[in-house]
Amino acid sequence: MEMVKLRKLSFSNAYSSHSVYSFNYIVYICICLLLFVTNANGFSPTIQLPTSGLFRNTSYLSKTLVLNINDFGAQGDGFTDDTKTLEDIWTLACSSLSHSKIVIPAGKSYLVRPINFAGPCHSKVTLRISGTIVSPRDPEVWKGLNIHRWFYFHGVKNLIIEGGGVLDGRGEEWWARSCKINKTNPCTHAPTAITFHRCKNLKVRNLTTINSQQMHMAFTTCRRVAVSHLNVLAPADSPNTDGIHISASKRVKLTNIIVSTGDDCISIVSNSSRIHMKNIVCGPGHGISIGSLGKANSSAYVQNVSLDGAYLFNTENGLRIKTWQVIFPYKTHLSFYGSNIFKLITSTVSILDLFGVPIFLFNREAVVLQEKSNSRMFG
Repeated sequence: MEMVKLRKLSFSNAYSSHSVYSFNYIVYICICLLLFVTNANGFSPTIQLPTSGLFRNTSYLSKTLVLNINDFGAQGDGFTDDTKTLEDIWTLACSSLSHSKIVIPAGKSYLVRPINFAGPCHSKVTLRISGTIVSPRDPEVWKGLNIHRWFYFHGVKNLIIEGGGVLDGRGEEWWARSCKINKTNPCTHAPTAITFHRCKNLKVRNLTTINSQQMHMAFTTCRRVAVSHLNVLAPADSPNTDGIHISASKRVKLTNIIVSTGDDCISIVSNSSRIHMKNIVCGPGHGISIGSLGKANSSAYVQNVSLDGAYLFNTENGLRIKTWQVIFPYKTHLSFYGSNIFKLITSTVSILDLFGVPIFLFNREAVVLQEKSNSRMFG
């Protein structure tokens, strides 16, 4: 009797499991038919079948996560410290599985202290700066911090920075403390406004940086960089305020750039290659420089540098290549292409700076200059 009950119970459970399986299978078939019909009629389906695993809707992965700094409590009055808010938003954006866009809206001024933007991120991040971001005026804010950095991006891939806004380094107090302004001051470092370190597939466009504490923008050990429609502005007597500094980076494109500062408009140093510049306006300032290279008889190279279309005015040097004297051949190698370069009220168009070393001590084969056949230099 008990065996009969057990068999009936087992049969009942099996029938129940089979019924649940059949019901789920029917639901699955209905969903498939619904998707087939809607696609056939030209409608976009509202339900997406998973490629594996349980049923789940993954359509949110294709959407852009928009993060407006104002929605997270930023004041934007130019006095309240909004650094923590921006840090929290970056953490959220960088950890998102979908494309994230951080928005700094126009019409406000956001005070931001030294800040790190660390990668790698899970997906593409866009930082849209339409308003103004200002630095603290007091150098004492950097006490105990890395004095070389204000905005520091490192290890980030597929980053886009755009928006038509302004980053203001407010470097006046730093300049006043410089030994170049006052010889009695000690010579110390100062922050670079924006540093990109070990970044790949980077785009910076439609942006203005002004009055940096020292350099305005630096790329170190970066790959595949595109910078366009960038304005870099600082007084002609501001010390060491280079516009764009490129070090150990490859495949960098600079297009439609205006630089007016107290130092080099663009400086390119060792172990950089495939640097292409087009439509550059430079001045006042020191000009466009490559080097210095080969200090202390060290190995250094800068290769495949091209400049197509440049206006230089009130520059100290125009185009300059700085290299230390080389004893052994090919310690320093440079290949440079230039075309359509115009000089206006410039002391020199191009010079080779040997650091005061007599020319007969310089190994001429260590530096290779190449010009295209259609190159034109006016001045």
